[in-house]
Amino acid sequence: MKYNTKWLQFDNNNFKQFIKDCKDIIISIKPKADIVLKRKFIEDVISEDIGRGDLFSRISHSKEIRAYIIAKSDGVLAGAEYINTMASMYNLDLKWLFLDGESFKKGDKILYIFGNSKTILSLERSILDIVLHASSIATLTEKFVQKVKPYGVKLLDTRKTRPLLREFEKYAVRCGGGINHRMGLDDCLMLKDTHLKTIDNLKEFMQEVKKKIPFTSKIEIECESLDMVKNAMEAGADIVMCDNMPNSEIVEVVSFRNKNYPHILLEASGNVSLDTIEDIAKTGVDAISSGALIHQANWIDLSMKVENV
Repeated sequence: MKYNTKWLQFDNNNFKQFIKDCKDIIISIKPKADIVLKRKFIEDVISEDIGRGDLFSRISHSKEIRAYIIAKSDGVLAGAEYINTMASMYNLDLKWLFLDGESFKKGDKILYIFGNSKTILSLERSILDIVLHASSIATLTEKFVQKVKPYGVKLLDTRKTRPLLREFEKYAVRCGGGINHRMGLDDCLMLKDTHLKTIDNLKEFMQEVKKKIPFTSKIEIECESLDMVKNAMEAGADIVMCDNMPNSEIVEVVSFRNKNYPHILLEASGNVSLDTIEDIAKTGVDAISSGALIHQANWIDLSMKVENV
């Protein structure tokens, strides 16, 4: 479709079509860096398991087989992006019966795998571990998401991830309907209690910060009381975290923000569980972050079977 180069002159329908076409183009492109990272991750996972070589593969005969993954408990699927990359690396054909983010029930077949028997059997544990790990996080995340959904509150993860698994585990959170908090120290400046102890004058520090960090980077300040919140907002924070505050005090923070700094986002964190998150959401904050999405996820149960061949 041809578009008016002066985009401000798009009529509504033309602009909607332009946005749709842009999304289609972006979705169709596989970023090379993303693929490289996934391949490296998969190679490391498989190398850990196979070591110097699968002994069964050494003594068995090759044949074309079909295997499948079956759910032995309910869950939310995650891991398909990584298994698709693995399949392209090892010449396997896949037929997914569920997509990332979709719920499945005990007894459902999730994936059919077609290919060489030696390859499939050597990769069995790696495939299952990737899907199990990611789906377990997605499954717990979805439970949290449902708790806050009626209140329009965003559910965020944290940097409490297993070493070297941050991208993978945060991807699993997205599959469960959660939203990623910062990926690392380079995409948002967050001043925690430990940082604040090293700052003599917060206002002066913030003025200097805004001259040096990227224009698009936000500044978040962790606060433990209403007085700290007032200082952080006055100093120019983009986001204020209510850290381990009682809900009654968070309500006061929300009221103060709404009256004086409506542009500042509020995040609540600390002691967040399935039992407490709904009451926190009722306070009126914009987002709630919890490391529990990842470090409290219990593994669901999946199994691989080979059909008669």
